[in-house]
Amino acid sequence: MKRLRAVPVDTFLLAVGATAALAGLLPTHGAAAGTVSFATKAVIAVLFFLYGARVSPQQAWHGVRQWRLHWLVLAATFVIFPVLGLAARSLVPSVLTIDLYNGVLFLCLIPSTVRSSIAFTSIARGHISAAIMSASLSNILGVVLTPLLVVLLMNTSGVPRLDGASIRDVVLQLLLPFGAGQLMRPWIAATVARYAPLFKVVDRGSILLVVYTAFSMGVVKGIWVSIDPWRLILVIAVDTVLLAVMLVCTGVIGQLAQLDRRDAIVLLFCGSNKSLASGLPMALVLFPAATVGLTMLPLIIFHQVQLVACALIASRLARDRVDETDAVAVPASALGEAL
Repeated sequence: MKRLRAVPVDTFLLAVGATAALAGLLPTHGAAAGTVSFATKAVIAVLFFLYGARVSPQQAWHGVRQWRLHWLVLAATFVIFPVLGLAARSLVPSVLTIDLYNGVLFLCLIPSTVRSSIAFTSIARGHISAAIMSASLSNILGVVLTPLLVVLLMNTSGVPRLDGASIRDVVLQLLLPFGAGQLMRPWIAATVARYAPLFKVVDRGSILLVVYTAFSMGVVKGIWVSIDPWRLILVIAVDTVLLAVMLVCTGVIGQLAQLDRRDAIVLLFCGSNKSLASGLPMALVLFPAATVGLTMLPLIIFHQVQLVACALIASRLARDRVDETDAVAVPASALGEAL
């Protein structure tokens, strides 16, 4: 019994698991789905407003001018990931069908997720403004790079159709609230600092809402019963290995580039995560209706795997972190002990 009490219980990870189970039992659909989607966007906007109020202008400027870090994130997203996706072709047909392989390759071509990767960076006490800049750049450039890579590396019957919706969403939901928080910072920074525990609730609550929405969508669309159970297990295994390889790659790159701890956390999460919100609309445009469901399956599974895995990693890094005032001097190699 003493040993059991000595084992640390990660309440955040338990909350993630409970949220996923709730989505499986009570998935949202119809009008309720619209309400949950609106609530998620509202919480995200509040979250980024609080980020703006919390981050000093000096820290924000430091995040904007970290171009070496941003290039590393973009390289992980649009170079290393596609190379791994092409290498996965060797798994056909023994592990993946051709349609499922196309889905794995497609998820390797889409931009990084914005909301959850930044929230994970915040939970792990990483460099928030740098994460906002890196993830936003990835999504804005992804509007052009992802369809281009799909055309170059995959066979699709659709013609890429580009619009400004993704850029608009990034600006309206993320950058504008962050900017508003920066402008209001002189008046509300002290209040935000005083209610730091509430900020933590909003931080982690946004992740739980994303988990619930993603798992609900999978249940409502019948993703989990659309293919043979054994094949589904193999897709989960492939996605898990892919995420693990990228986490290791981004961790090693952070060490080789001698990034400090906070910037290394940005590379870890922004460089290894993929965006469900950007990927699904692109898939509907780029792939035939007859196969788009199977093509989206690896992305949907990967998104859910990354939420659970990164929630655990972020929580672990938060527990193991040094005092934030000394964090800039801590090398990226310190992350290795937490991963």
